[in-house]
Amino acid sequence: MTDTVLSEAKAPDPSVPEATPAKKDSALWREIKGIFWVLLAVLFFHSFIAKPFYIPSESMMPALLKGDRLVVSKYAYGWSWVSPSFHLWPEQKGRLFGSLPKQGDIVIVTPPGLNEDYIKRVIGLPGDTVEVRGGRLILNGVPVRQQRLPDRMVPVDGNAPCGVEQFAGHLVQRPDGSFACSLPIVRETLPNGATYDTVELGQSVGDDYGPVKVPAEHVFLMGDNRDRSADSRFALGPVENGLGGPVPWENIGGRAEFITFSLDGSASWWNPVSWLTSLRGGRAGTSLRSGV
Repeated sequence: MTDTVLSEAKAPDPSVPEATPAKKDSALWREIKGIFWVLLAVLFFHSFIAKPFYIPSESMMPALLKGDRLVVSKYAYGWSWVSPSFHLWPEQKGRLFGSLPKQGDIVIVTPPGLNEDYIKRVIGLPGDTVEVRGGRLILNGVPVRQQRLPDRMVPVDGNAPCGVEQFAGHLVQRPDGSFACSLPIVRETLPNGATYDTVELGQSVGDDYGPVKVPAEHVFLMGDNRDRSADSRFALGPVENGLGGPVPWENIGGRAEFITFSLDGSASWWNPVSWLTSLRGGRAGTSLRSGV
């Protein structure tokens, strides 16, 4: 027979602190803090390093198509009141570590007094005299060198429909039965050697402008789709929705660097397969620098 030994329960040692149960909301609070710091890091990166940008219109064709996604560097010209992703600060003069863009750069700009971003090309710098006569760009009294190129065939899709309002008479059917927008292309070369292609659709209201001298710390901006671009040639706000002449350099938000990918407008949020089939081929990685 075995003996059963009963031991007395020991009283708790008052010198040993009891474990306190973790607060129920501590894990949730850690998650909230983690998300906060991630969002803060993303906002900092977007505001001061680089941010994605979406092309919403045809004003920069043929270099940029509606539906293109691209990267904009925020540090290229220093920082100003438009640098933060959300333009919550009042307009202020000057730039931190500022430098002027080069002729031919594609830049993001916030029109004076507004809270939206445009994308245009730098044409004139401080001291330049800008003029347009019969659609021909003239800088400092000298016509910019032009070269007529073969028409560019832009495939028709949901984001590039070649609509009558924008491109009347330019819709063509190709031998394979598909449709394209046949765009007349004129290559311009600026005095500093920057070269880019423009769309010349014929006579338009912006074909005669100036001459206007660009003031100090301002830049003159134009779209590559010259006859369908609301830029420095046109007044601010409705009806023209332009930039109101040369733009203060602190309104420049960054420089366009390269295209990341492009969508043809056929994607549906509820159909993941369409996210892939809507990708335009051959545009990802395209540099947007003018080569100067």
